[in-house]
Amino acid sequence: MKAKVRSIMCANPTSCAPDATIQQAAQLMEQCDCGAIPVVKTDGARQAVGVITDRDIACRAVARGMGPDTQVRECMSSPLATIGVDDSVEECCQQMERFKVRRLLVLDEEGELCGIVSQADIALHLSKNKTAEVVREISEPSTQSSLTE
Repeated sequence: MKAKVRSIMCANPTSCAPDATIQQAAQLMEQCDCGAIPVVKTDGARQAVGVITDRDIACRAVARGMGPDTQVRECMSSPLATIGVDDSVEECCQQMERFKVRRLLVLDEEGELCGIVSQADIALHLSKNKTAEVVREISEPSTQSSLTE
C-alpha cells in the first residue's frame, strides 16, 4: 500500500486571513518556527486562497518599501500548489517537482486546508535518494513560470 500524504503532513497548520498584516504573519512564523503561513478565507471555512512566505515578505513587501501594516493579500503567493490528503506521497513529490515549490498545501475531501507538506517532511519520511531527487528537481531552473512568481 502506498503511503498517503496524511502520514507525512503537518496537520492543521497555523493560518492567517488575507487582511492580516505582514507583521502579524511574520510574528506567526516566529512563533511557529516556520517560513510559510497558509492564507485562508475568513468566512468560517478553511478555504486556502494563498500562502505568505518569509520570502514574500522580504521580496514582495520590504524590498518594495511596503510597511509592516501591509495586508498579506498584497504580497501573498497565489495561485496555490495543492495536494489531496489521501493522495500518495509519490504524487506529492511529483507535484512539488512539477511546480518547483518547496511546500504544498493539503486539502481535505471538502477542499478545505487540513495540512501542509514541506521539503523537510519529505526529508524526514523518505529515503535520502528520494529526498535528493525531489530537492534537485525543485531547484532545477525552469523555462516555465512557477505557481508563485
